[in-house]
Amino acid sequence: MTKKTALITGGGGFIGCRLARRLAKAGYHVRGLDLSDAAASVYAAFGGELLAGDMLKGDDLSRATEGADLVVHTAAKMGIDDDWEGFRAVNVEGSDRVAAAARRGGASALVHFSSVMVYGFDFPDGATEDGALDGANNPYCQTKIESEQVVLRHHQRGAFDVYVIRPGDVYGPGCEPWVRTPVALMKAGLWTKLSDESALHNHVYVDNLIDGIMIVLASARSGEPFNVTDGARTPALTFFGHFERLLGRSLPAISAEKAIEMGQPRTWIRYLTRNTTYSIDKIRGLGYQPSIGLDEGMEITARWLRETGLVPELTPAMQALS
Repeated sequence: MTKKTALITGGGGFIGCRLARRLAKAGYHVRGLDLSDAAASVYAAFGGELLAGDMLKGDDLSRATEGADLVVHTAAKMGIDDDWEGFRAVNVEGSDRVAAAARRGGASALVHFSSVMVYGFDFPDGATEDGALDGANNPYCQTKIESEQVVLRHHQRGAFDVYVIRPGDVYGPGCEPWVRTPVALMKAGLWTKLSDESALHNHVYVDNLIDGIMIVLASARSGEPFNVTDGARTPALTFFGHFERLLGRSLPAISAEKAIEMGQPRTWIRYLTRNTTYSIDKIRGLGYQPSIGLDEGMEITARWLRETGLVPELTPAMQALS
């Protein structure tokens, strides 16, 4: 039998590479599309291919989607800048283009990566998928809402199934925003450690997220969104404290108000001070159970940080802080 082909946009990224390996194990021929082919060796290791190209360019997108049975759209613009035009071009127009190209190329299914940030910054505890969405006058939040709307316009159950995933704060080896960036800022003495003990970090270890995606695909529950987090109520101080211990440091904590006075971007502080959680009851109903807890996920991440030289090897002083 001919293998089915899966295309991953943003395929060279942190999540894309991890997902590519899982789909290859599941029997797919895996193709990635990314602006750079720097991760080509990752794909070559399991017989896949990574194409260098831009999803906003028609020829590149057509080449990538041609013959794909499944398209997983992870590519997105992230960040805290106020570039509304840029966010909309990538997250909304780009998502619409990917869905349309997937249909033209013969795909029967699209997995669209949205975000729990569709609920904004101030949402009720245990926010569910049928709860209110809030663009929060923030380009990332708003364009993620709009991205769901545009891809679901292409949904045709049984002909072109669109699956919408709303991941929490994804972390693990290779993660930029929740691993590399805080570690680099801590090393430079620039990390914003907030004293707010009520702030929560709604993390999801990358392999748990991928488990969730595979479960949703197997369920055939297309046309509706699913939150995916680790289902934990973890204080932000606890989450980022793992990196402090890896570095053998105990950083001073300041209030959110003080951080803003010192020039920290207000949007960044809003990300760090979310104090409610997202419900995963819906995906749990399909059999999802996060298999990797925070301690294990952080230990795996720590090994990667040491192997890459981003944090030093453990010393007795660091062990004392652990």
